[in-house]
Amino acid sequence: MTRTELSDIYRGYIDCLNQQDWDRLGHFVHPDVTHNANPLGLEGYRAMLERDLREIPDLAFHIQLLICDPPTVASRLNFNVTPKGVFFGLPINGRKVTFSENVFYTFIDGKIAHVWSVIDKAAIEQQLGV
Repeated sequence: MTRTELSDIYRGYIDCLNQQDWDRLGHFVHPDVTHNANPLGLEGYRAMLERDLREIPDLAFHIQLLICDPPTVASRLNFNVTPKGVFFGLPINGRKVTFSENVFYTFIDGKIAHVWSVIDKAAIEQQLGV
């Protein structure tokens, strides 16, 4: 798989998330996907995303940085969202917050098989004055 092909697949995945097109998720995510070394499988991964969207109704994924080195993708995603309640243990309760996520993906057979994600919680704490 070339860098361009991997980039196109990843951008399609982000589009799938932003459209909440869960029926297409299996086109991008491996059936045995792991998240931060936790085996979730496709259904568990979808449930995690659906939960995130229930807790953050205005959740949208914005690619700030994308680096492809097959079979790996590294991305920095930006968020400007309004979580409904407690988010990462912080009482957001409907306030707007901006933060980034640094995430690495390993692809197997053209699908996301492993995800390692780190959220910039310190940026959220700073906005809340914590």
